[in-house]
Amino acid sequence: MELLFWLLLVLINCSGNAITTWMDANRSGAASMQWWEPWVWEFSSGLVWLLLVPAIVWFSRRWPLHLDNWRQRLPWYLLASVPISLLHVLAMFALRMLAYAAMGERYQVGVWVDELLYEYLKDVRTYAAILFCIDGYRFLRRRLQGEAQLLAAPDEGPPVEPIEHPERLLVRKLGHDFLIATADIEWAQAAGNYVNLHLRGHDYPLRITMAALELKLDVACFVRVHRSWLINLAHLVSIEPLEGGEALLHMSDGSEVPCSRRYLPVLKSRLSEDRELSLPA
Repeated sequence: MELLFWLLLVLINCSGNAITTWMDANRSGAASMQWWEPWVWEFSSGLVWLLLVPAIVWFSRRWPLHLDNWRQRLPWYLLASVPISLLHVLAMFALRMLAYAAMGERYQVGVWVDELLYEYLKDVRTYAAILFCIDGYRFLRRRLQGEAQLLAAPDEGPPVEPIEHPERLLVRKLGHDFLIATADIEWAQAAGNYVNLHLRGHDYPLRITMAALELKLDVACFVRVHRSWLINLAHLVSIEPLEGGEALLHMSDGSEVPCSRRYLPVLKSRLSEDRELSLPA
């Protein structure tokens, strides 16, 4: 679905720009322009942006922007725009040269410093638009799937359950609140400042670090298996060893969770302890 969105966005945007460029050229009497040139210009740029989107998605997931950190991270986003624009321009010019050569023409590049600066001023706006689309999609997805949060202490009286080790989490979805049991969480994956809690085929983002979540969950049920992953032992089906001392964990819902070499001995030790405890005396 995400790939289809980006494909349609590039197709519609590039086609619209190519058509308007051709119409403007005819209106101004630029007879030297060939009909295929606007299409090469636009789609060479759009194709490269399409290839750069996964890197931008990864960067924004690794260091997400929020209201509480945008002052510290915005300079890094601006700094990242420079190599992204450079990659975009160089790859775009290479594609145009190939396309022009295929048509028996030669693509002319002006003064490189001027061209790079001109393209950067355009690229930084496209870069910002891509980030806006990514954050907008994530916001909409959290609202549709539901966003989890820890239960807060009541204004009056003692809490119904321990706040430090809650048995339930509050999930808000489409304006409605409901509770989920922490024991029902099958696995969790870190995503920037959030941790996605997976249960019954749904992911519920919880704004917390993986280390903090690990301290709040029941250690008898959950175990850390990777820097970015944590599983519920009750939903572990099998362990598939991999080269390099790592492993792939097969979960009851069909998901595959990576287990790093660092955490694999811990997982096996926990499983051995649980098996010994389950044996009759």
